Amino acid sequence: MPEKRNVRLFRNGRNQAVRIPVEFELPGNEATMHRDGERLVIEPVRKRGLVALLRTMKPLDEEFPEIDDPVSAPESLF
Repeated sequence: MPEKRNVRLFRNGRNQAVRIPVEFELPGNEATMHRDGERLVIEPVRKRGLVALLRTMKPLDEEFPEIDDPVSAPESLF
């Protein structure tokens, strides 16, 4: 993979834009951008944590059997 490549800047409405060559494509459909001196740094948004994982899962379409799970009495604090 090349480390550098010249790209063209263009206008997209009021925004300046750049096409990202295939060898530099980022995963996902979101990225963050920030300045580092004269550089623009674009990084993929990494979804982390249980909530992000659960959002990727599809609901189950099956019935679960009833189970015998009696509630135990709370323990005394004193």
